[in-house]
Formats: sequence, structure tokens, C-alpha cells
Amino acid sequence: MASASAPAPAAGAGAGGGKDDELADLVRRLVDAVARYADRLPFDLDRQKLRSLTTLAAISVTLLFAWKMLRAPQEQPRRPRGRAAPSSSNTSSRSRPGALTATDACSSADSRAHEAVSQLFQPVNLSLEQLVRHKLSEGRRVTCRLLGVILEETTPEELQNHVTVRTSVVEVLLEIAKFCDVYLMERVIDDESEEKVLSALSEAGLFASGALIKDKVLFCSTENGRTSFVRQLEPDWHIDTSPEIVHQLARFIKYQLHISPQRPERIASNVFSSPSLEQYFGGLDQR
Repeated sequence: MASASAPAPAAGAGAGGGKDDELADLVRRLVDAVARYADRLPFDLDRQKLRSLTTLAAISVTLLFAWKMLRAPQEQPRRPRGRAAPSSSNTSSRSRPGALTATDACSSADSRAHEAVSQLFQPVNLSLEQLVRHKLSEGRRVTCRLLGVILEETTPEELQNHVTVRTSVVEVLLEIAKFCDVYLMERVIDDESEEKVLSALSEAGLFASGALIKDKVLFCSTENGRTSFVRQLEPDWHIDTSPEIVHQLARFIKYQLHISPQRPERIASNVFSSPSLEQYFGGLDQR
């Protein structure tokens, strides 16, 4: 009799270990899901603190959820009154199917709990409109330079020869213009460059919807002129490629997006960076 009951604790330990592994897996998935979502926020979070707090919250939620799911199957049915006591042989033969049924019920509850939590933390696919509104924090006025952001060219000298609108940014810019007052601006060397820029923007369809208008495309002859435009317009967001201008405006503009191929050192808490405008909105150029 003693030897027959010895393996029971080992089996229980194995089952407990399996549940611990599932719980750990759920917690890891929750932490990763929250971390991915945090990357989309328009401000920085301490990833270490976020991971610690998220882990604590995940353990609490998972334990509560699993307890509710597993509580019902563990209740034993009441034995009907007035029936004759079964023989020892009948008791032995009937106890085994009952034990298997309870185990199957717990396993089914574990599976349902795991599936429910998995569905809860599936990645959310936001629309372009939702991403733009979320990233810009409901800003209502945006100023943006043209070179290196909207245009392929990066210097005013290049604009004298050709002007090319980046096709990957058109959709994002039009979406921003749907609910923001957008001003585009750039330094140019001559009037011909201005005409070429306006013609290229028109051919790309940026003026077709009426959300963007030619009168809000501003030109200047110096970098200080662009800074003055931004100061006068007082936008909620300014988008630029020049670290000097971004630094100068950090005290005056609520938010700025610094477009740079390499991830630069952060200038201020209200300045964000991205390799391109479309990548800032969730890698939309990769869709």
C-alpha cells in the first residue's frame, strides 16, 4: 500500500510545474505586448520600470482569471441521499472514472483560460487615421520642412535641377492634413526652385483633396527664415531634419519630430526622432 501511493506527489509536482510554465508564458506575453504598445507612445517610458510593473499586474490578473475559470470544475457533486452504501469493489471501480473526469475538466478550464488570455493580448492593428491621431497627440497645427522629409532632395542646390516627392510619405501627409492645419516650408535659392517644388507637390496629388493648399507652402532664403516661420505660426508639432533648428525651437514648440537616418541623441523631452515621417507612424512604408 505504501509503495502504490508514492508516485502521486511526483505526478502532482509535474502538473504544478506545467501550470507554472503556462503562467510564466502568459506573463511574458503580457509584458512583451505592453512593451510593444509602449513603443508607439509619443513619449519615452523607462522600460525596466515598465517591465517590473507590468509583470506584477500580469501575475495578479492572470491568477484572478485562472482562479475564476478553475473554481467551478473543482466543486464535487453532492451524493444523493437515501441510497445504499456501495460495496468496496464498486467504490474502487467508480472512483477512477470520477477522477479522470475532474482532471479533464481542469485541463479544459486551463485551456480556456490560456486561449482567453491569448486573445486578450493579440496585437491591435490600428488604422492610419488612428495612428496619426495617436502619434500627434491630437495636435491641430503642424509645420514641416520639405527637404529630406517630403522631398527626396536634401539641399536647396538640388532643387534647381529637379524635385522629387517621396511617394511613401504622400498618404501619411494627406492623413495629417485631414485634421491638422499643415504648413510646408523650405529654403530655396531662386524663384524657379519655388515653381518646381509647387509643381512637383501638385503632380503628386497633394493639393487635389483641398486639405493642403499652395498658399501654405512657404519659402525663405535662409535657415533663420524657417525658424521665424515656425515661431510665428506656433504649431503643436514641427517636423525638421536640422538638429540646430530643432534645438533652437525646443523651448517654444510643444512637440518636434527630428527626421534623421541615424538615431541621434535626444535633444529634449519634447523632441522625438525617426528615420522618416512614415516610419514614425508605425513603419507604414513596410505595409
